[in-house]
Amino acid sequence: MEQARLESAAVRARGHARRFHLAARHPDNWMQVLRYCVVGGTGYVVNLVAFLLLDRSMTYTLAFVLAFVLAATSNFVWNRVWTFRVRHGVPHHQYARFLTVSAMALCLDLAVLRALVEAGGMAKVSAAAIAILVATPVSFLGNKLWTFQ
Repeated sequence: MEQARLESAAVRARGHARRFHLAARHPDNWMQVLRYCVVGGTGYVVNLVAFLLLDRSMTYTLAFVLAFVLAATSNFVWNRVWTFRVRHGVPHHQYARFLTVSAMALCLDLAVLRALVEAGGMAKVSAAAIAILVATPVSFLGNKLWTFQ
């Protein structure tokens, strides 16, 4: 019984690896990744500008949360329209999924950042760059496979 379960898991893993290999060889998927990164870069700018403007009139934590939501909303719209070119599904359901993936990616981002800075003694800016590099593929796959399936 256990042997059959292990063999079944191995077959599934080989199937997933084969699909990943085929997807990685498809140029359209790389263009999606590039568009996703461009959208993420603009979202970063939106987040910073919104934070700087909002920080003048409210507590910085509230300003940070509102700036994150504004940037995530902008990213959702651009990813739906341009990155994944989605014309199906219910937008507000996709938006909820997008915010979930974004929040999970943010948690991963922060965990890597803290580990590199506090345990690794790395400079904050370098650690932030690495944390973003770690979280971006997870965020991209979550949105491609779940949000905008």
